[in-house]
Amino acid sequence: MEELSKHFLNNNRRHFLKKVGLGIGGLAAASLLDPFSSLSASNNLNPTGLNLPHFAPKAKRVIYLFQSGGPSQLDLFDYKPLLDKMRGQDLPDSVRQGQRLTGMTSGQESFPLVGSNFKFNQYGESRAWVSSIMPYTAKVVDELCFIKSMHTEAINHDPAITFFQTGSQQPGRPSIGSWMSYGLGSLNENLPTFSVLLSRGTGRPFSQPLYSRLWGNGFLSSLHQGVQFRSGKDPVLYLKDPDGMSRSQRRAMLDHINELNHKQEAEFGDPEINSRIEQYEMAYRMQTSVPDTMNVEEEPEHIIQMYGVDAMIPGTYAANCLLARRMAERDVRFIQLYHMGWDQHFDLPSQIEKQAKDIDQATAALIMDLKQRGLLEDTLVVWGGEFGRTNYSQGTLTDTNYGRDHHPKCFTMFMAGGGVKPGFTYGETDEFGYNVAKDPMHVHDLQATIMHLMGVDHTKFTHKHQGRRFRLTDVSGHVVNDILT
Repeated sequence: MEELSKHFLNNNRRHFLKKVGLGIGGLAAASLLDPFSSLSASNNLNPTGLNLPHFAPKAKRVIYLFQSGGPSQLDLFDYKPLLDKMRGQDLPDSVRQGQRLTGMTSGQESFPLVGSNFKFNQYGESRAWVSSIMPYTAKVVDELCFIKSMHTEAINHDPAITFFQTGSQQPGRPSIGSWMSYGLGSLNENLPTFSVLLSRGTGRPFSQPLYSRLWGNGFLSSLHQGVQFRSGKDPVLYLKDPDGMSRSQRRAMLDHINELNHKQEAEFGDPEINSRIEQYEMAYRMQTSVPDTMNVEEEPEHIIQMYGVDAMIPGTYAANCLLARRMAERDVRFIQLYHMGWDQHFDLPSQIEKQAKDIDQATAALIMDLKQRGLLEDTLVVWGGEFGRTNYSQGTLTDTNYGRDHHPKCFTMFMAGGGVKPGFTYGETDEFGYNVAKDPMHVHDLQATIMHLMGVDHTKFTHKHQGRRFRLTDVSGHVVNDILT
């Protein structure tokens, strides 16, 4: 009934405009029939017509290296010698303060403290603490801005990851990449504005899955959903022409389909029809741009060696980091990498060492590769997971083995390039590594700061849906100016 009502309303409007001929009504009708006609005059391909950015951005693009599962900050970056001294002793109630626990450790009779089995040292002029299992990252600490006071509310994976990616623990909201696509538009008409790459870690290869809604468009136009690039022979599904169809035949077919779609849009006024037209055209252009982007064979040997041997194995984190740099070169606006396997509840020492080896060299290589090409200055790199890990052992603590449960109250992330301070550490945790002691930074604060670096005021960037104006940061969040250059 709703579509039928729209049909009659559109008919009445068209009849009126037809009667007034080529006056103001005629011009309005022309704009309705071809809402994308003004795009050719703009380099920023944004069909929403939003007046963004709000101010001069420091970053043109984002590469978000999401470490799914919750990396242990205490075994990577947040050195706590007190935990070594108190190893095996119970977590004091005065530190825990009755905070929420997961169902996996709430039934434990004790909470034995455990420091890291790995050695820590300070590196660079910034004297940042880094674990021995991250030797390549240790070499680039003066390019990094560490945030050691991240905190969140969600204590389980799905709501925690959803919160980081969409600003809400409940599914259905647009992801951060979709918001950026919607607000800022494309920098390259031949590649998706929001691109997604997935890899599975060797530390815990059968860990929690990821869902496509994490890079979904939510209530925004489907034009802004993330496009997943896969490691098989078809990087983007349904992109190739059917067997026996030539390029010219494909073009002719699309022209006829677009003509029908334009008639349907004029008839019903459904904005998703225009989105479908744009997606068909993007897919046509991607038939040549995607193979070129994915062709890492043309990379010189010294670049391959920089990223590591895994860079030539499709679907690995190293290969995806190299592809992220190639996408950044081609001005993809938002590049999202997900690396699974950081959920070390048991057997943490052996698992996290493998997991760190997956990402250490390639992450450092990506940052230095961007820098040597002059891209780091306007590319914001973000590294981190959905929460941290506990300072006590989950399960039995031995001299050589331990596990760690989820811990949302404090954890570490880092950023690089794109207007953040290099060689800088923001925030502190207490000596037990259990609570934030200085300069807390919430998930919404991180999102607000990322948008600020992209030239967007998060409080003014909204979309009206079902009678309410939504934004990525909901009703909170503030820009953390202390980490900005």
